[in-house]
Amino acid sequence: MRALPLIPLLLGGWLTVPALAANSSPQASDWLKRLAQAEQQQSYQGTFVYERNGSFSTHDIWHRVQDGKVSERLLQLDGSAQEVVRVDGHTQCVSGALVPGVANTPEAAARVLDPLRLMSWYDLGVAGKSRVADREAVIVTLTPRDQHRYAFELHLDRQTGLPLKSLMLDDGGRLLERFQFTRLDTRDAPSDDQLKASDICKPVAQLTAQAAQPATGWRSDWLPPGFELINSSVRKDPQSKNAVSSLMFDDGLARFSVFVEALDKGTAADIRTQLGPTVAVSRRLTTPKGEMMVTVVGEIPIGTAERIALSMRAQDAQAKK
Repeated sequence: MRALPLIPLLLGGWLTVPALAANSSPQASDWLKRLAQAEQQQSYQGTFVYERNGSFSTHDIWHRVQDGKVSERLLQLDGSAQEVVRVDGHTQCVSGALVPGVANTPEAAARVLDPLRLMSWYDLGVAGKSRVADREAVIVTLTPRDQHRYAFELHLDRQTGLPLKSLMLDDGGRLLERFQFTRLDTRDAPSDDQLKASDICKPVAQLTAQAAQPATGWRSDWLPPGFELINSSVRKDPQSKNAVSSLMFDDGLARFSVFVEALDKGTAADIRTQLGPTVAVSRRLTTPKGEMMVTVVGEIPIGTAERIALSMRAQDAQAKK
C-alpha cells in the first residue's frame, strides 16, 4: 500500500464484523474509513519525504476534490525532475524516469480498502497517538496473520483522517518504506495553476480495449490466502515483439503482478532481487506453450514471490489433467 498518492485507498461498505475479526479493533476500522473518506472529500497540499532502502526523496503534492473529480499533481524536489499528474486515478502525464512503460488501461482496477476483508488477513489496531508535521495523529497498525504480506503503521491526522505518516515493516519489524509529511495545508485547495502540468510532463497513452486484451491463458496453482485476480491483459513488448501476459493480484491492501513471456532462443537468467519492499523474481518455466519466463513484481516477501512464480501454469495444461 502507498499511503499517499499512493492512496487511492477507497474504502468499501461496512458490514457486521465476523468472529474472525476478534483480534481487530472497531476503532481502527473507523479510522480506516475516515482515511478513505478524506482521500475522496478533502483537498490539501503539502510536502512529504519518501524513504526506501536507505534512500530519501522530497516531494510536493497538490490534491483537489471539486465537483466529484479528484485531481492530483506530484513533483519531486530533489534529484532528477519527476512529475506526475492524475485525474480520478488516471495518469495524465509523467516526466523523467517515470515515462517509459507508463500507460492507462481503459478498465484499470481501482484499489478498494474494505476493513471487513482486511480483518481476514490482518489484525487492525490502534497503538496510541503521535505528532507529525505539527499535527496530532492517531497510530493505526495492520499486522499480517501470515508470512506472505508486510505490516503497516499509519499515523492518521486527527482532524481530517489523512495519512501523515506511513511505515511498511517486514516480519522482523525492520523498516522497508517510509512516507511522511513535513508540511500539510488542508485549509486552501490547490489552484488550477498549481495542478497544471509543467512542459516536461509528457502525456500518457490511453490504451484501447483492442490493445490490451484479457490474459486468459495462464493461472497459478498456488496463491497466498486472500489474494485474488483483479486485472489481466496481453500486450506486445515493444522491444522483443513477443506477447506479454500480465496478471494483477490483490488482497485488499497489498498487490503484486505476474508477467509471462515466451523466451527467445537466447538464454535468459533467473532473477531474484529486492529494493525496499518491492521484489522482482523471474523464473524459467517449461510449458506446453514452450519455454516461458515468469516474473513476479510486487510488495510481498521474496520467498512468497518465488513460490508464486514457480506455480504458474498454462490453462490448457490444466484441461489435460
